[in-house]
Order: sequence, then structure tokens, then C-alpha cells
Amino acid sequence: MRARSALNRSNPRPQPMVVPSSSTSSPPGQARLEVALVSGQSTVTAAYASSPLKLLTPRSRAESVWAYTSSFGGGLLAGDQTQLDICIRAGARCFLSTQATTKVYRNPAGLPCAHRTQAVLEKDAVLVFAPDRVQPFAGSTYQQYQQWHLAPGAGLVLLDWFCSGRMARGERYEFARFKSRNDVFIESERVFVDSVLLDDSASLLSSAHRVGRFNCFAMLLLIGAPWQDSAQALLKDIASGPVTRRPSLVCSASPIRDGALLRLAGRECEEVSDQLEQHLQPLSSVLGDNPWIRKW
Repeated sequence: MRARSALNRSNPRPQPMVVPSSSTSSPPGQARLEVALVSGQSTVTAAYASSPLKLLTPRSRAESVWAYTSSFGGGLLAGDQTQLDICIRAGARCFLSTQATTKVYRNPAGLPCAHRTQAVLEKDAVLVFAPDRVQPFAGSTYQQYQQWHLAPGAGLVLLDWFCSGRMARGERYEFARFKSRNDVFIESERVFVDSVLLDDSASLLSSAHRVGRFNCFAMLLLIGAPWQDSAQALLKDIASGPVTRRPSLVCSASPIRDGALLRLAGRECEEVSDQLEQHLQPLSSVLGDNPWIRKW
């Protein structure tokens, strides 16, 4: 496994996201969500999706919008290429998650299977992006690229995590390829990069020198002015934790520009989700309620 986080100020300026209008016919697997502040409340002002993607907005107008993505068939098939465009207007707040784990089904023909997220957060906007983990099945291939553009005063909470497969069936790192990359920009300057690649072409993914005893890996990023206090609290909490020999759950946290980065590795997905919930619950005051009570 290769993982990288870095500050990079020498990269070229990114191209702004082009959000299609609601009247534009969308190719398969496209979704768009726009949230704006209307009469003092966050409100869904645009939402659509084309199969196999689905977009649900059970709380479309409140202190914070709650929205969930899903897919017909419960996962991604070989050849599926999906894209989600997000725009959070100035001062608006949004919580965005998934209905369940993102299942990636087997791909014996090696067809492309990918997902792309592009998000723009305007001034003082807040987005908590906390999907369920990606679950690649045996023989699957999957890659995702997510790009986040923040204006001054905006705040992003980004969760990206995956597991080894269908562990209840004895399936452990039997997928062919998994790749995930996140790029975060503040005022067009790339300030954070995280890239993970697991490929079985070199050696068994489950070997001790690659993933060891762990079956679930997670990255949680808090960045931007709205999360300064939460980021500091996270860093202090992890720093004060005990250090034990060969624990079933390993946590590490590090400060980054305007925020904090948490990494988790666990033998069991439940251990990782419990730890994530512990650190995400304090964000409920911004969201108007705790969305994780009924989820994890």
C-alpha cells in the first residue's frame, strides 16, 4: 500500500468545477447537489441523479441539509463510471453520506469502474462528507478521485475509508485493484493530497508487509475555520491515548494547515466505525442533530 499526504504550492491552478444546469440531459451515473442559504436556512436548491446513482434528501431545508447517495443494485458493477458534483453556496451547511457501504462487485473482464466527486464550498460554507466505507469484492477493480475547492471561511470534514472485502465469507483483500485520491484546494491553492493504491500485481495484498493484520483503513480530515476547535480537540485526544503492544486498532493524528488529519487502521470495521463516531459526534451541533445515532 502506498499512501501520501502533502502540502504542495507549486502545482498549477486547478480548473473550476463546471456544474451542469438542471435542464441538461445527463449521461448515466451523474448526480448533482446544490445547497444554498434561503431565508436563514440551508436549502436544497438543485438535486438530480441518473441511474445507477440515486440522490436522497430527507432533510432538504433546515439548519443543515442532510443528503444521501445510493445506487440501483446496491453497488458498482464492472464498467460503471459515476460522478457527483456538489456546490455549497455561501453560508450554507450540508451533511452528505451514503445509505450503506459502497459495494464494488467482481470484474473478471477488467472493465473500468470508477467514481469522481467534485465539490465547491463558497465563503463560510460547511460540508460534512462522511460516506460509509468502500467494500471491494473479490476480483473487483475500483478507483475514485475526489476534488474539493474551499473559499475563505469554508469548512470541510472529509471521511474516506475502505475494508478488505466480505470478511464474513472469509474474503480478505482478494480484489485486483483499489485506488483513491483526494485533493483539497483553498483559494485555488492545493493544500492537501492523500493517495492510496492497493494493487495485487506485485504481491499478495494480504501479506504482512502490506496490510498486516488490519482489515479496515480510514482517513478523516477536518479543515477550515469552522473546524479549528474540533481539530485541536481531536489532536489532544489522540495524543493522550495509551500506547499498547499490537493493538487491534491503531490511531494517529497530525496537524495540517487549518486543521487536523486522523488515520485509523483496525482489525474489525466496527472498531474503526466506533472510533470515527466518537470524533464525529461533536460536529452534531453544527448539523442540528446527530446523524450517526441511527446509522453506525
